[in-house]
Amino acid sequence: MKRKIGISWNCFGQTEIDEQIALMKENGFGATFICSENRGLIGRMAPKLAAAGIAFETLHAPFDKINDIWIPGEAGETMLKRLTDSVSVCADHGIPALVVHLSSGLKPPIVGETGHARWVRLMEEAEKKNIIVCFENQRMLSNLAYAFEQFPAARFCWDIGHESCFTPGRRYMPLFGNLLSALHIHDNHGEFNRDEHLIPFDGTVDFALAAREIAKAGYTGSVMLEVINGNSHVYDGWSIRDYYRHAGEAAGKLADMIDAEDRKLKS
Repeated sequence: MKRKIGISWNCFGQTEIDEQIALMKENGFGATFICSENRGLIGRMAPKLAAAGIAFETLHAPFDKINDIWIPGEAGETMLKRLTDSVSVCADHGIPALVVHLSSGLKPPIVGETGHARWVRLMEEAEKKNIIVCFENQRMLSNLAYAFEQFPAARFCWDIGHESCFTPGRRYMPLFGNLLSALHIHDNHGEFNRDEHLIPFDGTVDFALAAREIAKAGYTGSVMLEVINGNSHVYDGWSIRDYYRHAGEAAGKLADMIDAEDRKLKS
């Protein structure tokens, strides 16, 4: 069975809804996601995506100031409310999963009781509304290990590009692949902290290994690109049509590689 491919919304900057949907359909994309705080835009997008047969597969929770979640005080409560509001946006629009960062930067606050109590409240809200929370790899392995140990309902969003540029040499799928429920796929050149969000195969990420690990996990969701044309100079001068075509070809190639690995596992 051919895997569905997806692409992040506004990957080429702010573009009209109808134009993006047309470009997605033209290039084989059947799924998308956007930041959960774009409420008005989500309300306008959702019915048009549904009419076009494009899945609103996840929302991305806000992550600026995410470190506040671990710190006593009002700022942490404000951050928690932004996350629980994101769960509500998912529920309001029938979006099954919310992707969440646990921390930011190289020296985030340590895991502690204040943060734990807030994550408990988030997970309880998600359970109440039947929303899956997918924690995404950033820089701190310990935060992910904590979350998956403490919250059995939590699932993993594997950000392939982050693994390459934030934690070079570390592999997350052997640790958490059994919990894989979402993908953020993008490329870079493996330079520490240089998060380029390139289209796959335009950098140095080992996508042959990625395909094997995704297949081994039994993942059935979409091959979701999280690409941003303006994070590097690679796509300077490109038209939006050329960018979407190139992205669609790359996503299709990766989907075929994963399907081929699936067949090997089943043979």
